[in-house]
Formats: sequence, C-alpha cells, structure tokens
Amino acid sequence: MPALKTALCLLAATCLADDGLRRGLTFHAPFDGGFDAASSADDPACRVRAGGKMVSPTPGPEMRLATDGKFGACLVFPKKGTVRPEYAASRSLAYGTTDWSATVSVWLRLDPDKDLEPGYCDPVQIVGDDVKKGFIFLEWSKDHAPRHFRFAVRPIYHLWNPDAVGWEQIPDERRPMVKMEQAPFRRDRWTHVVFTYHRLNSGKAAVGELYLDGRPQGAIRDWDLTFGWQASKVQLVLAAAYVGHLDDLAAFDRALTAEELTKFHSLAKASVK
Repeated sequence: MPALKTALCLLAATCLADDGLRRGLTFHAPFDGGFDAASSADDPACRVRAGGKMVSPTPGPEMRLATDGKFGACLVFPKKGTVRPEYAASRSLAYGTTDWSATVSVWLRLDPDKDLEPGYCDPVQIVGDDVKKGFIFLEWSKDHAPRHFRFAVRPIYHLWNPDAVGWEQIPDERRPMVKMEQAPFRRDRWTHVVFTYHRLNSGKAAVGELYLDGRPQGAIRDWDLTFGWQASKVQLVLAAAYVGHLDDLAAFDRALTAEELTKFHSLAKASVK
C-alpha cells in the first residue's frame, strides 16, 4: 500500500524509529486525508475565516490539495489570497507562562523570487490573542532581491520595539530574528524547515533556533522573550500571502536538540524511497 506508507512516513519515522521523538510529537497534519490534522493534542480541525466566522475549509482557487507532496498529498496555494488555515495549538505547543519550549516542522516547495507576490509572506505563524503580546513567524521579506528568509520570535511589544517604529526600520542586530539573505528554496525540490524555541517566558535565558534540511542556520539569543498570551488562544496559522506547496506540518511539545533534528530530517528522507 504505497499511498498509506507515504502518508504515514513522518509518524513512522518519529514514532517507530526513535522513542525520544515519539514522546514529543503532539501535532501532525500530513494533508493526505484532507485539511484536518491526523493527530493533535488540541482540536484537530482546520478552520479558515469566512464572513467573520471560522469555518471548515473547502478546496478553491486560493487553496487546494494535490497529490505531488513530499509524502503523498500536500497543500497548494496557487496565488496570493486571504485563506489562512488555522489550528488550535495551546496543548500541541505546550504554551506556558514560564519555561515555554516547542518545535515546529514543515516542508515547503517554491521559488520565492518567482512565485511570491509583492509584500511580506509568512508560511507559518504562531499567534495568540494579540500580536503585541507576542508573535512567532517564518517570513520572506517584502522588497529584497533575492528575498530574505527569516525566523522571528517577537515578545511583548515594548521588549523588542521600545521606540514603536516599523519592523524594517529597525537594524538587523536589534531585531529578535534569524536572517538568511539566500536560502535553498526551489520549485523542483522540497526544503525542510524547522524552528525551535527554548525557555521562552524565562527572561534572557530564552533561545530560538532555525534549521533548514537538518542543519542549523542561526539562533536568537540574549533577548527577554516574554509573551503575554492567553493559553487558550494559541494557534498555528499557515500561508499568509504564501504561494507554493506545503506539506507535513508537525509540532513537538519541547525544543528538539540539534542531534535530534539531524536524526529527524534523516529519518524523514529515508522513509521515502
């Protein structure tokens, strides 16, 4: 049953091949059977905003399912739109007011400089009840050539932006982010993107790290990464202005180590022959 094998490959890699990874996996959306998560510590239902309400998504011109994913089927966003899949994630990301740690993994396929439309693009966000109380995201910058790829952990507003100026007006060294001026995203291959954060809400001991294809790309350190969210409001949000393919979204309720992430990436690659 090849389709079943590919659909379950990430779960097989983490749950069967490595006991430590299995214990931390709290969310998995393979997109093989639809938009909902296959497993979640929260409500697994996918929701999108429509007419001021949260509803179940249906395939359309802005988002659909396709069979050419990294592991079976995947999400495709053919053009910039307003459809943004959302998943409840308070338990999946183990949000806490002290020592908050987690990992998010996703596979992306696109050429940012050819596929994305003008403006910022965030393929993955973690949001709460107010972005001024915290905001975690992956993004492509809006006006660089080539476009910069970034991972940012923005705590309570005054901690990272005391002068209340625009995001791009702040020098790189004064922004809580990892920046890549060139990143290996292409239309003909999948890129594995993972970010971790460790000990958020514990003062300047906090660390955020970005990995591509199992390799570390940089870290956010020496910041007071304190958030002020209501735990029940924590959401995983996908595809803000994203154009491209997206597959196998997963979350762990702890920050995986560099060694674990190398193993995780190798297991996922090995599961597809």
